[in-house]
Amino acid sequence: MRRNRLCFGAALVVLGSGLCLSFMIGRYAVSPTALLHVMEGHGEPEVRAVLFQARLPRIIAALCVGAALAMSGTAFQAVFRNPLVSPDLLGVLSGAAFGAAWAIIAHGNTLMIEISTFIGGCGAVAFGFLVARLVSGEGVLPLLLGGLISTALFTALLSLLKYLADPFDQLPAIIYWLLGSLAQASWGQLAVLVPLLCLGMAGLWSGARILDVSGLSDDEARSLGLPISAMRLGILLLATALGALTVSLAGIIGWVGLIIPHMARLLIGPEHRNLLPFAALLGACCLLFADMAARSLSPSEIPLGMMTELFGALGFVLVLRQLRREGRL
Repeated sequence: MRRNRLCFGAALVVLGSGLCLSFMIGRYAVSPTALLHVMEGHGEPEVRAVLFQARLPRIIAALCVGAALAMSGTAFQAVFRNPLVSPDLLGVLSGAAFGAAWAIIAHGNTLMIEISTFIGGCGAVAFGFLVARLVSGEGVLPLLLGGLISTALFTALLSLLKYLADPFDQLPAIIYWLLGSLAQASWGQLAVLVPLLCLGMAGLWSGARILDVSGLSDDEARSLGLPISAMRLGILLLATALGALTVSLAGIIGWVGLIIPHMARLLIGPEHRNLLPFAALLGACCLLFADMAARSLSPSEIPLGMMTELFGALGFVLVLRQLRREGRL
């Protein structure tokens, strides 16, 4: 219990420090004195515009997207009883990418792209569930096979759209969107998506006990009178909706939903009542610092997805080493 409190306290300190740094660091640097003046309501108009119109929306987006991806990944790993599972397992990322590419080719506005992204992600997952039902099996293996087939199908459809897209206008827009970014985050987007993300994360946390028993086999769950299939389905649908919402806000952000749950589990243990909020804290910290690096390390902004891929690949080496120590590889 004391260790858990220390871990939560340390994560909150890191998050607070990251928030302060993210306001100050960027192509337009803001000194601590100027930041303090703005917080007191006496800052210069230019500084206030940078902080509240440019940086604060993407900071909020980074916190929510990172937390949602981490919680979604934690839920997926618990349901599938596999430490190498991530939120894109059922095809949500490939479906969302297909939806976004279709909207870009159709000359849709930002709202249309967001809606199409969400529908595409959910549609891909629905197709994966349909394939699993056609297999006529129970448990996680049919879902896994359905997700693999759905991912392959929507990846092929995405490739077809990229082939048909205008190479001078639409194709670069699709490629940039697929790389992931928070540069387009606005107050209008946040007003719609942040409450939905918060509701989804609260729903996952309320199902922490379900995730604790999801590690049981189907026979063990039935012997206890638990409707394990319905419980898994509910958790997967909620975690998938979270993943689709993050894609509609930030594009494809890889590795956060795979690496962060491992880090949280190593630090705080497997009990999901504590694991889910701690993973959310770590995910928020991770994406906040990744976004800070993406907009600070180069004169032109580096796509956020590239930063998470870079740091995630390095972190995955450490995860694999730990899994081997535990005898799980």
